[in-house]
Amino acid sequence: MTATADAEAAANELTPLADYLGSVLRRLRALPPLDLDLTQAYGNVLAEDVVAPHSFPAFDQAAVDGYAARWEDISGGSRGPGYVPAPSGMPGGRSIRLNVVGDLGAASWRPVRLTPGSCFSVAAGAPLPIAADVVVPVEWTDQGMAAVEIFRAPKRGYGVRRAGEELPAGTLLARAGTYVSPALVAVFAATGIGHVVVRPSPRVVIVATGDELVDVGRGSQPGQVVDTNSHALTAAAAEAGALAYRVGICDDDPEALRGLLEDQTLRADLIITTGGTGTGPGDMVRRILSRREGGRAGPVTFTEVALYPGTALGFGTVGAEEVPVVCLPGEPGAALIGFEVLARPAIQLLAGAEPVFRPSVRAHLLETVSSPAGLREFRPAHVAERRGGGYTVQPLAGGPFTLSGLAEANGLLVLGERVTTAAAGSTVDVLLLDRRR
Repeated sequence: MTATADAEAAANELTPLADYLGSVLRRLRALPPLDLDLTQAYGNVLAEDVVAPHSFPAFDQAAVDGYAARWEDISGGSRGPGYVPAPSGMPGGRSIRLNVVGDLGAASWRPVRLTPGSCFSVAAGAPLPIAADVVVPVEWTDQGMAAVEIFRAPKRGYGVRRAGEELPAGTLLARAGTYVSPALVAVFAATGIGHVVVRPSPRVVIVATGDELVDVGRGSQPGQVVDTNSHALTAAAAEAGALAYRVGICDDDPEALRGLLEDQTLRADLIITTGGTGTGPGDMVRRILSRREGGRAGPVTFTEVALYPGTALGFGTVGAEEVPVVCLPGEPGAALIGFEVLARPAIQLLAGAEPVFRPSVRAHLLETVSSPAGLREFRPAHVAERRGGGYTVQPLAGGPFTLSGLAEANGLLVLGERVTTAAAGSTVDVLLLDRRR
C-alpha cells in the first residue's frame, strides 16, 4: 500500500467534522434569559423579538433650524400678502416676507397653530406648529426676528419629520438572536423601551495545561514553552462576546487538574482547556478526563476528527452543574483553528446568537494549494472584494500553523476532505473573520 493510500485509509477512520460539530452543539442549550435595564443590554443577545411600543418620532417636528411655515405662503405660485420684490440677483426675482409670531425650541410643549402669512422660528427637534408643512432653513432667509424675508422656497415637506415617519408603533425592531449594538440601544430608547430580555454573555474560563509551560514575559528555553494559548484563547473568547477569564497554567497533575476544573464550574458557563488532547505519553488531559471510573465513562470524550490542523478534540461536562468543557490541542495554530471551528460556535449557541457560525463566501483562488487527503483544512488567507462583485482569496504563507499568518488573516480558506489540490482560478469556500464580532 502506498503512503497516499495509507493516509487515506487513516483519514477514513476519522469522524467527519460536520458530524462531530452536530453531535456537540446538540448537547448545548442557550443560557436562561434575564430582563436587563437598557444601559446594561449592550453586547448581549436578545432572547425575544422586540416591537416598538411607541412611534418615532413621537410627534411632528422640525428636522432643521429655520422657520416653520405653510408651503402655500412661500410657494412660487403664491403672491399673497407677504410677497415683495426680491433684491437684484435673488432667485426667482422675488422674496416672501412672513411675520414671525413666536419661537419654538425642543422643550416647547404647548400646541400652536399657524395662520396665513405667519411663521414660527423653530429649532431642530421642536414640535411643529399645526398647519405647518415646511421648514425653511435659516440660511435661505435674512434671519429676521419679528418678520423674516425668505429668498428661496424649499419643496413641500422639507425640514419636517412626521410622527412615526421612521418607526411606527408596532414595528419589529429586532429579532431574537440579534446582538444588542449601541445603535440598537438608541432605537430602543427612542421608541420608549427601558429594558429588554436577553441571554447573558457566557462566562468562559480558559485553562492552559502542561508541565512545559511558562508564563509570558520571557523567552523559551529547552524544555520550556511560553504559554501562548491561554492568552490568545481568552482574547478570542472575548471577541466572540463572552466574559472571558484566564486562570493561567495547570501542570500535568491529575488531582490539580480535577480540582481546578471543579473550582471553575462555580463561575463558568463553558471551560476551554488547551493541550494534552493527543495520545502521547505527556498528554495528561486526555488521560485524566476520559478515564473510566466506577464502570462509567469519563466526563469528557476525545474524538479524532477529520480536521487539519488538530484532529484530536474533546468535549464533555464537569462538576455537579455539568458545565460544558471543550478541549483543544496545545499547538497554538491548531488551538486557534479549533477555537474557530468548535469553541466559538459553542459560545454563540450559549449566548443565543443566530447564526452560530461565521459567514462564508465563495471566492476566486489566486494560488494553487495542496491539502491533506481526508481532512477538512482551514488555512489562513486574505480575502478581498473584486471590482464588479465577488471575492478573491490569497492563501498566506506558512499554512495553518503559522501564527503570523493567522494574525494577518481576515479569512480562513476551507478545503474539503476530498480536496488534495485546489488550482489557482478555482472557486473555494472562505470563512470571513470579522474581528469586531
